[in-house]
Amino acid sequence: MIKYLGSKRTLVPAILEIIGSLPDVHTVVDLFSGTSRVGHALKREGYRVRANDHNAYAATLARTYVQADHERWHDEATARIAELNRLPGAPGYFTETFCERSRFFQPDNGARVDAIREALAASRADGSLPPELEAVLLVSLMEAADRVDSTTGLQMAYLKSWAPRSHNALQLRVPELLPRARAGAGEAHQLDAVDAARTLTGDLAYLDPPYNQHKYLGNYHIWESLVLWDKPEVYGTACKRIDCKERKSDFNSKRRAADALRDVIDALDVRHLLVSFSDEGYLEREHVIELLSTRGRVSVVEQSGKRYVGAQIGIHNPAGEKVGRVSHLRNTEYLFLVSPADATVSAPLAPRAP
Repeated sequence: MIKYLGSKRTLVPAILEIIGSLPDVHTVVDLFSGTSRVGHALKREGYRVRANDHNAYAATLARTYVQADHERWHDEATARIAELNRLPGAPGYFTETFCERSRFFQPDNGARVDAIREALAASRADGSLPPELEAVLLVSLMEAADRVDSTTGLQMAYLKSWAPRSHNALQLRVPELLPRARAGAGEAHQLDAVDAARTLTGDLAYLDPPYNQHKYLGNYHIWESLVLWDKPEVYGTACKRIDCKERKSDFNSKRRAADALRDVIDALDVRHLLVSFSDEGYLEREHVIELLSTRGRVSVVEQSGKRYVGAQIGIHNPAGEKVGRVSHLRNTEYLFLVSPADATVSAPLAPRAP
């Protein structure tokens, strides 16, 4: 899967353990699905997953890793990817924007991205590319580009010197499609969080909302443009989509974050809630517990770990010179489980080792 700030890779075992301790959970609603790492893991365990994210690239990842089933698409995706890998490069919007105006990718790889993305657009236009298969192929392209980029994992900026991996040739691979889950077919949606909370029902809702000022659209604007292929106007050194200035989320506002979370919590029609948050968020641990306690009994798991890669590298000015000092290199992730008083929970809800 793509490099991602806020990825729950290290928390997945705890998430699965907690949800597995609830005998009445078969369908999970994942309201902020991101890379679908959690949804993919839940599908593998047999849960029916209803995933949602309002960004197009994230909804496409969910359509691949949650909704598309191996038995339906793997063979056709394999054949199509072999064809796409044979296409010669054809420089266009992607090369001009992300290889020449900025330096996220080597021009040869940018030209390959252009050629493959235009081929997918043509297949969609002529009706020969079903939506789920299109999602699988777009994710294959996104992940191939991610393997040869020149960033620290965020698209706020590119590295001053080319990353060694950027010199590798772009090569598509078939994403890890899973068989349909025992509990039923997965779904991928692209709704506002409150609308999704009102619309999608299940036994448990997993919430991993943005928790501070970092906006996922700005951090991963290249993937949004690659999926939408709307060739938008861009601005700044990083060539961000112009709508990065316009699309706002209350979760990224210190003043409005608590109300945004409360609105989602109140709108949900589920028996259990599992909420992921961080001590680097706008809301303190006790404030989150207060918000969640209106829905039932709250238990908390804490897990310490390394901060994101940018904090490990340090703070640099535009000239690439290291300036200032990073305040801390570790943070604490929280998992808040909310269940009715009569619910049985068999997992040990206690702090976990990193």
